[in-house]
Amino acid sequence: MTVRADKKTLPLGFTLVELLVVIAIIATLVGLLLPAVQGAREAARRSLCASNMRQLALAVQVFESAKRYFPPSMLHPPGTTFTTNNGSWSIHGRLLPFLEEGGAAVKVDLEKAWDQPPNSTKGVALIQISVFLCPSETNAAVRTKNNSPYVRPHNYGFNFGTWFVYNPATGAGGNGAFHPNAKLKAGSFSDGLSKTLCTSEVKAFTPYIRNTSDPEATYPAGLPPNDPTVVSGLVSGAAAGDQKLGATPNDNTGHTEWPDGRVHHSGFTTTFTPNTRVPFSSNGKDYDIDFNSRQEGNSATIKTFAAITARSYHNGIVNIARMDGSVQAIDNSITSEVWRALSTRSGGEITETP
Repeated sequence: MTVRADKKTLPLGFTLVELLVVIAIIATLVGLLLPAVQGAREAARRSLCASNMRQLALAVQVFESAKRYFPPSMLHPPGTTFTTNNGSWSIHGRLLPFLEEGGAAVKVDLEKAWDQPPNSTKGVALIQISVFLCPSETNAAVRTKNNSPYVRPHNYGFNFGTWFVYNPATGAGGNGAFHPNAKLKAGSFSDGLSKTLCTSEVKAFTPYIRNTSDPEATYPAGLPPNDPTVVSGLVSGAAAGDQKLGATPNDNTGHTEWPDGRVHHSGFTTTFTPNTRVPFSSNGKDYDIDFNSRQEGNSATIKTFAAITARSYHNGIVNIARMDGSVQAIDNSITSEVWRALSTRSGGEITETP
């Protein structure tokens, strides 16, 4: 008699429930992995940003060693106005020979406006200087004018002090590390190079307002405002000034001209602490603005006051470099008193930052 063994039925694949469980596990793992990957990428970008700032601060030191003074923010003959809008080069442009950017440096004629021949014919403003851009910048595109490439943006502003920037009638400059016509030496920094800001992060294509009425009538003796909401009051009505803001990035042109020496393009001030929102509304749209009461070189007599806020894409901080070349991340929670003290070169403060 023959005994036949029953064949076992083998599964042919996953059941629907098993498939759903596997998909759920994979989704959970991806959900855990993506933030870690994004965090690692941001850490790398933040590290490269700090490296850029260190190079800029060291270039400032090498400039001082070569010239025996730190670079001016721009040059402007007191008592005059510029005959062209972009009358003098920024610190960025003056540092090119000390940043291993010799190819760009040889094209620059510091004696001529950056948007005039021979600089304009050589396309100097369109040269991309990698050390001028933070890798976290979301809009690093070339700025256009009349639908043609015009100039490159940047992410590192130099320290113009707390609020007052320049008096064109006397040539007096502000209390920061840089101002027009300055030839400051290391001995000018009685607070110490290690306790004075050199550069800070700024955002490209920042909306800003310039050339308003003189804010000194409201804030006498050069004392900066403490409340960012009051800035909108300085630019209302007849004092509205030139409003460089709008729906497209190209309408918001602060920090979009790396060769330009004015504070709203190449600098920052410590009027407000890092990443403070400075609100302004126009045509139903809300903006976070910068403020320059008068372009340096635009008037022979009207002073410049500026609230150009340090801003960053790194969460909760801005990277800064000090005049001694050291680099640090400054938390948004820093007090206004400490932040302003860090920007003065001879204020007599002793500052300790977290």
